[in-house]
Amino acid sequence: MNHKPIEGFSKLPKQGKIEWLVNEYLEGNQEYQNILKQYWNDDADLQKLHEEFSENTISNFYMPYGIAPNFLIDGKLLALPMAVEESSVVAAASKAAKFWIDKGGFKTTIINTEKLGHTHFIFNVEPHKLLHFFNFSLKKKLFEATEDITSNMRKRGGGILNINLIDKTAEMPNYYQLKASFDTVDSMGANFINSCLEQFGKTLRQEVATSEDFTQEEKNSLQIVMNILSNFTPDCIVRAEVSCKMEDLKDDSGISPEEFAYKFKQAVTIAEIEPYRATTHNKGVMNGVDAVVIATGNDFRATEACAHAYAAKDGQYRSLTHCTTDNGVFRFWIDLPISVGVVGGLTNLHPLVKFSLALLGKPSAQELMSILAVSGLAQNFGALRSLVTTGIQKGHMKMHLLNILNQLGATEEEKQHFVTYFKDKTVSHHEVINEFNRLREN
Repeated sequence: MNHKPIEGFSKLPKQGKIEWLVNEYLEGNQEYQNILKQYWNDDADLQKLHEEFSENTISNFYMPYGIAPNFLIDGKLLALPMAVEESSVVAAASKAAKFWIDKGGFKTTIINTEKLGHTHFIFNVEPHKLLHFFNFSLKKKLFEATEDITSNMRKRGGGILNINLIDKTAEMPNYYQLKASFDTVDSMGANFINSCLEQFGKTLRQEVATSEDFTQEEKNSLQIVMNILSNFTPDCIVRAEVSCKMEDLKDDSGISPEEFAYKFKQAVTIAEIEPYRATTHNKGVMNGVDAVVIATGNDFRATEACAHAYAAKDGQYRSLTHCTTDNGVFRFWIDLPISVGVVGGLTNLHPLVKFSLALLGKPSAQELMSILAVSGLAQNFGALRSLVTTGIQKGHMKMHLLNILNQLGATEEEKQHFVTYFKDKTVSHHEVINEFNRLREN
């Protein structure tokens, strides 16, 4: 090994962690200590708050926090907070919002809000025997055993909606599931769901042990493998859409509304049938979704996993968005499965998360679902609009221009020169370097 392993790293104070890292991995270079410390917050209490969000924290990692204004969603005008580092995401979303604001804006529908979790277990018993036990005894006991856990959630209108026994023995010997659906109201609900499921596992074990339905050999075969929520929530889904008459699709690229609609629909259809395109297409959707998910303190990894699983639900990975141009009407929509919360987790702790939720009017979880679906749809519209007209690089590289200039150490005066220089040109890295060198030589 090229480095020594360490015992008790988590028990070291923050400065101790930093000194060990710098000495062990960075040749004792103090500049790296300075890099870490310059991102500490001057407010010691706020810094401590951030450090306690995770483990072994030694600094803060900043991301740009931008605003996409002019989103008309279900009659309400909103400005969306977006935490994202990729050039042109906020600009594309903002441009799409502005495009649709005078065409009725975005409309949303909450299709369902059910979330799922499973107790996965192995049981060497005849399926019909287990099903009888579940229907006539176990199911009732599972509800009763979790009454204390679900009490507060039921007062808020949520709780356990249903529990089913799933026979998976055709796919894996002796494998069954207790599949439960939940309504967690305004919380994402992961801790609540997992607490219920862990109780399911305990109750299943207890009830099998005392049941007269099974032999001792069968009882001994029971193995609770795991109790865990699923981040795939195909029944927690929201639809966001835009529509207008075809002739209203006037675009500043110079092509006719009819040609724009035709090319746009073709682009969506390609993403519906071609996985290579669908992957990039949906990545663009998630640019918009994740930026708001992060800004509101929700779990973007769960969001991503769920969206991509849903995109492949019929056996082939496909577009999350869809388009029709029937009877002279252009319609573009997304059905997005997404599970988010506005209480619990970081939502009551992180100052910028609290700011984001206040900016959005302190939405309910369902309202936030709608906002997220709209953000994804807008981002996808903006990307496709560029792709089928001017091409994606013209706008993207203009936004990337400042990144290139910052790498070159350009002054503010030089940056302004480049903005003017590329006003009617497509930005390329090669051309930026050439012009920068020419400018510096004069």
